[in-house]
Amino acid sequence: MAGQLIVSVSGIRDQTLDDVDGFHASLLERGVQTSLLVKVRRKDGYRLESDASTVDWLTAHRAQGSAIVLHGYNGSQGGPANLPAHEANLRLMAADRTLEHVGLRTRLFAAPGWTVSEGTLKALPRNGFRVMAGWQGVTDLVTGNVQRDRLLGIGAGFLTEPWWCKTVLLSAERMARRGATVRLAVSGKQLAKNGSRKAMLDAVDLALMHGCTPAVYQWTCGTTSRYAA
Repeated sequence: MAGQLIVSVSGIRDQTLDDVDGFHASLLERGVQTSLLVKVRRKDGYRLESDASTVDWLTAHRAQGSAIVLHGYNGSQGGPANLPAHEANLRLMAADRTLEHVGLRTRLFAAPGWTVSEGTLKALPRNGFRVMAGWQGVTDLVTGNVQRDRLLGIGAGFLTEPWWCKTVLLSAERMARRGATVRLAVSGKQLAKNGSRKAMLDAVDLALMHGCTPAVYQWTCGTTSRYAA
């Protein structure tokens, strides 16, 4: 039985939007929708609510089938990996309000670095989140079930060297061959580099060739699925 294919893009903002848009278009040509990881704040002072072009782009593509995933709470280093529940709760509330304000509220969460603290895991469902995408799998925050599918990525916490891009490609093919779900992640910054972009598209093509079904992160009202239920 073939698995699924989930492709996520992080680092989406004014400076990377053209490259992200081109990659997204290439995926659509292959029949693959994208999970779009959205940060509301960054260390350099960036604020999503002040970036109208990115908000408009995200809104349009969500309406066409892409998934919006909250990518952490702000631009601080090391946040979700070690936050106590109380602080995680406050940050989640603030990020949730921002997304609601710009019309992009979501019940999906992914942590920068793809790891979260126990406190964050407690705070997420309290704030209405239903799915948490991590490095080693996808957690249904309602049932506690975890679908264990390792994430393969370039940038945003993953290596970016050419040898690593080849490793991602070979690993994606191996996982697809054995019927596993293939989860791929790439940062918007890396999509400006031909090598990283090509490696991602090649990995997508191989997964599709071996029968993987395109999917996005989502929660389906308590029912289980192989990707994010």
